[in-house]
Amino acid sequence: MELTVVIVNYNVKYYLAQCLQSVLRATRAIETEIWIVDNASTDGSETYIKSRFPEVTYVYNTENVGFARACNQAIRKTSGRYVLLLNPDTIVGEDTLKQALRFMNDHPETGAAGVKMMDACGRFLPESKRGYPTLGATFGKLSGLGRVFPHQKKLNSYYRNDLSPDGIHPVDVLAGAFMLMPRTALEDCGLLDETFFMYGEDIDLSCRIKEGGYENYYLPYPILHYKGESTDYASYHHVKVFYNAMELFFQKHDAKRHHWIGRWAVRIGIRGLIGYKCLLVFLKKKLRRKHPEPLQTKFAALCPKEHVEKLQQLLHDNNLPEASCYNRQNASLTLPQGGYTHIIIDSTAYTYAQIIDILPYCHQQKVSLATYHPQEGILILPGNVYHK
Repeated sequence: MELTVVIVNYNVKYYLAQCLQSVLRATRAIETEIWIVDNASTDGSETYIKSRFPEVTYVYNTENVGFARACNQAIRKTSGRYVLLLNPDTIVGEDTLKQALRFMNDHPETGAAGVKMMDACGRFLPESKRGYPTLGATFGKLSGLGRVFPHQKKLNSYYRNDLSPDGIHPVDVLAGAFMLMPRTALEDCGLLDETFFMYGEDIDLSCRIKEGGYENYYLPYPILHYKGESTDYASYHHVKVFYNAMELFFQKHDAKRHHWIGRWAVRIGIRGLIGYKCLLVFLKKKLRRKHPEPLQTKFAALCPKEHVEKLQQLLHDNNLPEASCYNRQNASLTLPQGGYTHIIIDSTAYTYAQIIDILPYCHQQKVSLATYHPQEGILILPGNVYHK
């Protein structure tokens, strides 16, 4: 077996289905096994996915065991020469995995590879390539001082902004949303640390891979990452889990380098950040209730004529405005102009690589990408899914 793909799911069945469609296209010429580990979803994910993707191995946990433990469940039971950890809210292009595997084969020193991740607005996600999270780098990121003083290396090394997103670079840390590794590297360096429930396990693994004598590489092959559709970032639970993971990483990797006073200062700082971030969550929720954001949506759609009526009906049934539709012509992708907020792409009429190629245009025009699957009757927007 050449490739094992491991995806951890939690209540994002529609995003997961789209991700699987892209992975299946991308692995047509690669001997691949795909494992889904479900952390006790309550949205009917198991039935929905198993009925549509019988070739996928689906493991359902009766409790949420966390990201690291769920990934390890699949890794231990699979046999692929390479292991890909992939988030369910991603789309990969048809050639992405072939290019990444080719790079791995040509560079045997590689312990892990990540790719160029962009969100549905076409923005580059800086966590695609990161430096080691030193105290200075972490402080610069969390305090915002890194943006204020962009030329201060110690404050700006968390995200490697000095490295071009369009080049191949060795880096310290990769994101678990897309992390491709030789199984031999995992056997040498160990699987994900299950004491991390969520967050930090990818940083920890990246560091252990480097310590094991391997190299982590950032590759400029673009993918779409909706980023955290199964996570409520505006919640107290998220804040506590995130900063507890930060403290766990510090205790594991950096505590011995500091005097006890420094260790206590870090702990106090992290506890202070938890309180500060929880206060921000409270204030944001209160302001959102008082001043809800107005819905001002204007759709343009690229789809064949035979799918236009279905799309318009779907929009109507979900109280969304009608889309201005532009027909697909000769597999070209002529992008519309005219102050739209969302560009809807029929995912059965275009390749996923073409869809990903639209993302820079979305960023330039300040619009969001949406995907439509006519057979399933599913419209996926950043943060929202509409269905018939």
